[in-house]
Amino acid sequence: MSGEHNASGQDRSRGVAGGGVHDAYDARHGAAGGGADGVGDGGRPAGGVGTAVAEAPPGAMVVVEDLHRSYGTAAGAVHALRGVSCRVPRGELVALRGRSGSGKTTLLNLVGGLDTPDSGRITVDGTALADLGESGMLAMRRERIGFVFQSFGLIPILSAAENVGVPLRLRKVAPREREERVQLLLSLVGLADHAEQRPGELSGGQQQRVAIARALANRPALLIADEPTGQLDAETGLEVMELLRAVVRSEGVTALVATHDANLLGLADRVMELSDGVITEEG
Repeated sequence: MSGEHNASGQDRSRGVAGGGVHDAYDARHGAAGGGADGVGDGGRPAGGVGTAVAEAPPGAMVVVEDLHRSYGTAAGAVHALRGVSCRVPRGELVALRGRSGSGKTTLLNLVGGLDTPDSGRITVDGTALADLGESGMLAMRRERIGFVFQSFGLIPILSAAENVGVPLRLRKVAPREREERVQLLLSLVGLADHAEQRPGELSGGQQQRVAIARALANRPALLIADEPTGQLDAETGLEVMELLRAVVRSEGVTALVATHDANLLGLADRVMELSDGVITEEG
């Protein structure tokens, strides 16, 4: 996987994993926290997509209570989740650990509103998902939750900048504001010099960085990442996980990341273990 290692070298030369995220932010907005987009010091903007380093308020971003989810019927039913309860604190990077088939993806899909539980309750950013209709759930996913997938999910015919800008176009953000946000995010993930390249011209690690930037475009409160390093070599995977940790700090976002790679768990603020549909360890 020589392409990955080359990309890793390029990323390290920009200092992304070692603090370049914060450097890129400071260069654009200054140490005081205000910025050209009119965001107050240290605060999350009331609207739009302006960026500021925010301190997350105390409490839980995600509350899951007695969650059950099965697939199939009768004797052939697969019990993916069996009474899962957990809390994800605001402003933390929480790793969800478990082997393949343990229920990690099912839990992430339910928290992200991509699937519906058989029973139980999920609250995200103070809103009970069960209380949202179809349009409300769509707005939740579009404006308050960002998704990063193992397969990157980039549009092949669009450039890196255009891919990052897709969520902003869907919200009809003004072109100038959209361009500024895209430039900032590509700087945050260390790809300012690759804005015009298409996914096929980028390494796997670079593509995942573009996917992370796109997930952050609308300043979500919650970032959900399902095995974001699964298709990357170990060195590049570690750099992507370090990037996720850095953007949690710089963007004031909460991240719930599924991984089975023990080498990445040390970067998380806390780790939850999921085994056979049950949380067996949390700390």
